Amino acid sequence: MMYLCQMFLNRRIGAIVFFVVFCLFFSACKSKFEKLKNSNNIAMKYQEAVKFYEKGKYSKALILFDDLATKYRGRAEAEDLYYFLAYTNYRIKDYTSARFHFKRFAETYPSSPRAEECRFMSAYCYYIESPRSTLDQANTRKAIDELQLFVNIYPESERAKEAGELIQKLRDKLEKKAFDNAKLYYNMGTADDYRAAVIALENVLETYPDTKYGEEIEFLIAKSQYLYADNSYPNRQKQRFDDAIDYAQSFIEHFPDSKLQSDAKDLIEGAERKIILAIRKMDAINKARDEQNKELGITAIEDIANNNSESKK
Repeated sequence: MMYLCQMFLNRRIGAIVFFVVFCLFFSACKSKFEKLKNSNNIAMKYQEAVKFYEKGKYSKALILFDDLATKYRGRAEAEDLYYFLAYTNYRIKDYTSARFHFKRFAETYPSSPRAEECRFMSAYCYYIESPRSTLDQANTRKAIDELQLFVNIYPESERAKEAGELIQKLRDKLEKKAFDNAKLYYNMGTADDYRAAVIALENVLETYPDTKYGEEIEFLIAKSQYLYADNSYPNRQKQRFDDAIDYAQSFIEHFPDSKLQSDAKDLIEGAERKIILAIRKMDAINKARDEQNKELGITAIEDIANNNSESKK
């Protein structure tokens, strides 16, 4: 029993000693960095900041570089320091600060061999922060502008090709955003939404004439117009179904090999039947109205005024 107690006591003392040594070591390391941070020896501080950066200790490097930025202003070493500062922010994924410093470097040192790289990196930071297509695309548009500016300034650069590829990816994202937004009107499923879908989908085609969604868009335009007509008052249906037929025929011409060809033809046939029904319905309505007018003694002029009022619906 005494042996077990002694063994337990020794282990506990050992753990306490280890904890104390660890705390002293940590405190010593911390105090060493604090002393370095508060030192007036800016040359030594700069050298240590670079070492921290090269070892991947970016948080410590950033603290020192931030402190040195004002002290090295106007000195020969300022260019290198500011370059490190921009990349340190980039390494810790603070892309907002990084793009600011990269752009500032390019503007402050336009003749530097690193100016081109920093101009590209500034635009690239916007690219990284471009969100998925379902979110607001302000950063995507800004990234396109900045990358295009880079291409305009450095058209012969090896990075110009990469910038062009990034621009295309960003434009694809904007294209998908526009298409998804337009399709949302179709999915909402009311008469007004179908009309809005036709307009929005046509705008996508106008903005992105070579869109990869062209086949689906043109079919959805025809179907949206058909559903819009089908949900309209009888006196407006003929013209709206005629428009649906035109859209469907255009789709058939543009995409002769599409799997949706039969659906487009069914849509045309359905619209033609609906037109006949709409005409018959309007004939019956007009006949009933004429008979009612005779009974009530309403003049033809009054009847025309009423018809014009209803035709606006």
